[in-house]
Parts: sequence; C-alpha cells; structure tokens
Amino acid sequence: MTENANKTVLVTGASGTLGSAVVPVLEKAGYRVRPMSRHAKPGWVVGDLRTGEGLAEAVEGVDVIVHLASSAGKPRQTDVEGTERLLAVAKPAGVRHVLYISINGLDRVPFGYYQAKLDTEKVVQRSGSPYTILRAAQFHPFVEMLVSASSKLGPVIIDPSWRVQPVAIEDVAGRIAELLAVPPTGQIIEYAGPQVITFDEIARSWLTARRAKRPVWRLRIPGRMAKAVRDGALTTPATTTGTRSWEDYLATKY
Repeated sequence: MTENANKTVLVTGASGTLGSAVVPVLEKAGYRVRPMSRHAKPGWVVGDLRTGEGLAEAVEGVDVIVHLASSAGKPRQTDVEGTERLLAVAKPAGVRHVLYISINGLDRVPFGYYQAKLDTEKVVQRSGSPYTILRAAQFHPFVEMLVSASSKLGPVIIDPSWRVQPVAIEDVAGRIAELLAVPPTGQIIEYAGPQVITFDEIARSWLTARRAKRPVWRLRIPGRMAKAVRDGALTTPATTTGTRSWEDYLATKY
C-alpha cells in the first residue's frame, strides 16, 4: 500500500474538462479520490457550491481538496461565494491542503471573470487552511475554440499579435499530482505550456492541420483586455512548464 492510499482527496468540478483528467491521474497515483458534483452519480458525493448543500458531508474525512469547480456564467455566486462556503466547512473538518486551480495572467488582464477568480484566490489565502494556488494557462482545446469561433463567417478573423502560452490538460493534471505530493506552499504558482505563440501562428498552423484553405483576416482588436493579451499578459517566465506544445496537440488531434 502506498502512502497516498491513506489520503482522501475531494475533487470539486470533477465532471469538468480538467476534472475528467485529474480524477484518473490521482486514482492511478493511489489516492482515495472523492469526486464531487451537484448531481448524484454512482460513487460520487453531491455538493452544491451555490447553496452550500452537501458540502459539510463532502469534506468529512478529507485530507486534501483539489478545487476545480468554476462557472464563467455565475462566477461571483459559484467561485467566490461558493469557495467561501466550501472552505468554511473544510477547516473545522481538518482538511490539511487546499489546492485551488486558477488562471494564469488573471491579475494582468482586465476581464470580469478573471476578477472573480482573483477574488476567489483571496478567499483561499485568508481562509486559514493550508493552501497552494496553481494558475494554469489556457488549455489547447480552449485556444482552438477561440480560433474556430472566429471563423464562423468564413475567414479566420484574429488579432495576429495576441500572445498565449497554451498548456495541455494532461500536463496540468500531472502538475496537480506533483503538488499534492509535497506540503502546501502557501504560494501562487504559474504553469503554462512550453511555447509562447501568437494567434497569427496559431491560425495558420490550425488551418494547415485541418487542410483548410480559408483566408486569415488580421485585425487589431481595440480595448484594454486585447492590449494586455498582445503585451503577453497570458504568458509567464515561470518554470516548470508543460511538455506538450500547440503543434503536438494539433498532430494528435488531426
């Protein structure tokens, strides 16, 4: 029996994009994983961050919380207030490590959802529970979704100077497992992919991978948020980084 087998890990947002990758990685590492959802599923616990229902029961006997749950549509209610509800019951339950997954660059890009995530980080920091905050860069499928959405009218319309450092979902899941293997850092850790890439490069490589012949319309998008992304606010010099590049993602998918 491994040392991890003695640790129970509650994973909020377990049914989401990242949660679906994290749960099997932690199970393979030998943890007793307790996935949480708002809806009943076999072998899962039910907990609702928006109302607090089921949270006390969900954290009972838990050593570590991997907090992934989020809602871009209702971030104040789910992320900020929901995390307050979760951590209010986590500390008296004896949870020894709260690993909160946030977003890289959220303190550098003026965007409402990012502000809510930043406020959630502050909730974690002042909760009194030992914590680590991992800020992950944009996932490869999310970047592809942005490019795909920009091509709905035919041509691919992008700000060519936007710079991102996309990361593989699998790499983030692995990084989470690494951080659970060490004591809480009490710090914010940024994590991104191995490559800084512009949206011009992204659009051209995406079209090539799909063997699509569409024009690329390059447009300088106005506004503070767009300028921040052009200035590299979503990139980071932090190490370590993931290993899978944007080209690796395209090669695997197409």
